[in-house]
Amino acid sequence: MSVLVLSDAEVRELLDMESCIDAMADVLAALQREELVNPLRSIMFTPGPALGMGLMPAYAGGHDSVFSLKEIVVSPPNSQRGLDPHQGGVLLHDGETGELRALLNASAVTEIRTAAVSGLATRLLARPESRVVAVLGAGVQGRSHIEAMRCVLPKAEIRLWSRGVERARALAEETGVSLVGSAEEALAGADVVCTTTSSRYPIVSRSMLGPGTHVNAVGSSIPSARELDSATVAAASLFVDRRESTLHEAGDYLMAVQEQGIGPDHIKAELGELLEGVHPARVADDELTVFKSLGIAVEDLASAQLCVARARERGIGTEVEF
Repeated sequence: MSVLVLSDAEVRELLDMESCIDAMADVLAALQREELVNPLRSIMFTPGPALGMGLMPAYAGGHDSVFSLKEIVVSPPNSQRGLDPHQGGVLLHDGETGELRALLNASAVTEIRTAAVSGLATRLLARPESRVVAVLGAGVQGRSHIEAMRCVLPKAEIRLWSRGVERARALAEETGVSLVGSAEEALAGADVVCTTTSSRYPIVSRSMLGPGTHVNAVGSSIPSARELDSATVAAASLFVDRRESTLHEAGDYLMAVQEQGIGPDHIKAELGELLEGVHPARVADDELTVFKSLGIAVEDLASAQLCVARARERGIGTEVEF
């Protein structure tokens, strides 16, 4: 038995943003149709500095059925080391025999597919005439969200702000976006906002957002951290990738439950419900919409399948006897 190994560089070569956005639409629609299995992920935290290891399994049946497992260690201090905070691998197993078929670099998969889902949410929820995008955060996800926003809003002005001034300046020069000096300046008149920081406390308040804004809230993925204040979440039409994940893991939502008294009914829909026509998306131009992104295992599965199919077509990667 051989295993196809795909490195960080190879995943990036194979998984372009536009194709990944389309793949995320397909897999989230399939999840809504109950064609996949996506259990809640399990996370182990270390004592002391908050490092965590997450296990994210998924299964797709039918022809060429497949199990996937992303194992990933989240180390926030990596941002200061010049490393991606997400380190790990995505495993693909044959859905019938269980044989391991592929191992992919999880940092690249996570970076690209997370921004691709935000791109999809923006396509579904932002006003079509949106022309100003604010990206808060200049790390890995800041970079990938700039790319995703350019895919779905190619004519938009993109403003970048981050507390890490030097890193933000370097990213702005690299990508050609406008660097601004404060979150307030980035958000003034913004039609779309992407929060991609490691902040544990709100960096966006309700008063900073104009009517009709769409927000992709990405950076927080644990109950004890948030990027949006409770008033923003309570005032918004809230959309998610997975209800179950939001109710267990989303600090932006869970703290608004405590502080604003909202409940599960405040979640309007999963993206898959919008794609399948089960629930409407934006219903008014002045509606504030929030997509709370947590990232789910079927997104990794679909990204990995696309990479592996292309790798075998193009002869990319390393086959290792296992």
